[in-house]
Amino acid sequence: MNARAAARALDALARGWDIIVESEDGRLALRPVETGGAPLGTGRKLLISAARAITLKLANQKDAARPDAPALIAVPGALDSARAIAIADPSLDLARPMKGPFAALPLPAPEAAEAAMQLARLAGLLPAYHLLGNGEADFDAPIVTPANVAAYADPAQLRIAARARLPVSASESAEIVAFRSDADFHEHVALIVGTPDDSIPVVRLHSECLTGDVFGSLKCDCGPQLNGALHAMAHARWGILLYLRQEGRGIGLINKLRAYQLQDQGHDTVDANNRLGFPTDARDFAVAAQMLKALRVPAIRLMTNNPEKQAVLAQLGVEIAERLPLQIEANPHNERYLVTKRDRTGHQL
Repeated sequence: MNARAAARALDALARGWDIIVESEDGRLALRPVETGGAPLGTGRKLLISAARAITLKLANQKDAARPDAPALIAVPGALDSARAIAIADPSLDLARPMKGPFAALPLPAPEAAEAAMQLARLAGLLPAYHLLGNGEADFDAPIVTPANVAAYADPAQLRIAARARLPVSASESAEIVAFRSDADFHEHVALIVGTPDDSIPVVRLHSECLTGDVFGSLKCDCGPQLNGALHAMAHARWGILLYLRQEGRGIGLINKLRAYQLQDQGHDTVDANNRLGFPTDARDFAVAAQMLKALRVPAIRLMTNNPEKQAVLAQLGVEIAERLPLQIEANPHNERYLVTKRDRTGHQL
């Protein structure tokens, strides 16, 4: 397994370059719809998500229980970049409603297609590709395998890179610890509040939210959760805030803003993420487990309203001595968001 091969493929996708995904069941030459130009010619094929295929009336809910599963469609006529993006991006449906007709096609190399969809998510791009024909891919297109993608996502590579004292409003004696892996460019951090001792620390897993943490967005509860957790730790013996660089529940900032557009069109948080072709929650909590291991913290008092987060950490070997709830007040902008968390993802609010 070679994590660097996946890193090279992600760099290519960000730049709009072609990639080749090879698996035991076949080989796919692909160009990202969002960042790459459309190949010339008519009768092109697009690799999209099953959720997007449902919206385009090419699949049904029974056939696509996983919104992020890959699907292949044939596009009649000429296909330029603007048309390809309109087909791939559900947030543009109101602006560009006339599409198709399309035809659903058998999926070649399903294992390679699955890896390609995961790469798009890791790159923060729409999960959509042009399927290239023989000889159409760049001559130097990086070749990546599903095993390479798995190696890239393996949290075991994560290690402490640096640490320093960082006085914050909740604790003047806080320490920040930064983590890095060989392939992933995301730098996760832990903020240690108080003085570590033999007691079990209060721990909060907080996924990055630029809009909520920095700009004070009223659409979510991320900012209040962050501040509330830090001040709760300051009143405990000690605590650790694990700040995970997994914006938008793991779909990236730009896709999160697309989800916001879909929410403004009437979809709830879960449906918005699914319509974009992503799982309801694409975060990887194994990263947090690895961070706790590196910090030599075997047991925690977990501050969360999410039973799924608690269950996943327990499965990963983290001993959870206690679950501590977070009290969050609703406002007119996030009331539906909080109801969705309660009713559709089981949050105990």
